Amino acid sequence: MNFCIKQPETDKEFKEYYHLRWKLLRAPWNQPEGSEIDDIEDQCFHIMAVSVNENKEDKVIGVARLQFNTDSEAQVRYMAVAEEQERKGVGRELMNAMESHACSTMCKHIVLDAREPAVAFYQKLGYRLIEKSYLLFGEIQHFRMHKEL
Repeated sequence: MNFCIKQPETDKEFKEYYHLRWKLLRAPWNQPEGSEIDDIEDQCFHIMAVSVNENKEDKVIGVARLQFNTDSEAQVRYMAVAEEQERKGVGRELMNAMESHACSTMCKHIVLDAREPAVAFYQKLGYRLIEKSYLLFGEIQHFRMHKEL
């Protein structure tokens, strides 16, 4: 399957973007739709992977958000790829787009809190494990990671 990386622009694209974010990161833990959205969405850089099919309607298959904690620090949040699209380069391309955007804004480094199963993925991309961070929904251990740009 081919895919492209783009920013959501239309109401329809944002609706699909947030729906996948909820479906992958909140629904499995019985969190209500809407819980995937926080109060700084309008201050962040949003990116998504969209399947490109000749016969079917394009479908959002990956999402990620970059927020700016300071002038020099960006943070990856809400990164998720549809299970059937894992290990096909979607996550890597989402990260490349966020890192490029962070560099264009003069950020010096990126931090993120990875779910335990994703730590090795981020390490392959050059992120360094810093420490155990928080436990989400009482069961999803996260780890703080860092990369100099």
